[in-house]
Amino acid sequence: MSALNLRLPDSIHRHIREIAKRDGVSINLFITSAVAEKISALATEDILAARAKSARKGAFKKVLNRVPKRKPLPGDEL
Repeated sequence: MSALNLRLPDSIHRHIREIAKRDGVSINLFITSAVAEKISALATEDILAARAKSARKGAFKKVLNRVPKRKPLPGDEL
């Protein structure tokens, strides 16, 4: 495990301390979880972008053609 010195504005530090306390976790665990969540979101974005590049428009239309033709449910209208 590595150590990291991090300088934060007082306001952000205060919010982190309050949220960590409310959630019953240490500040260290809260920050570790937040960073892991951000890394996961960025990795997912990269994966989806890579998959989109290999997508075929014809295959997509073929899947859409299998969707039943019906009126949208209430609230789903355009």
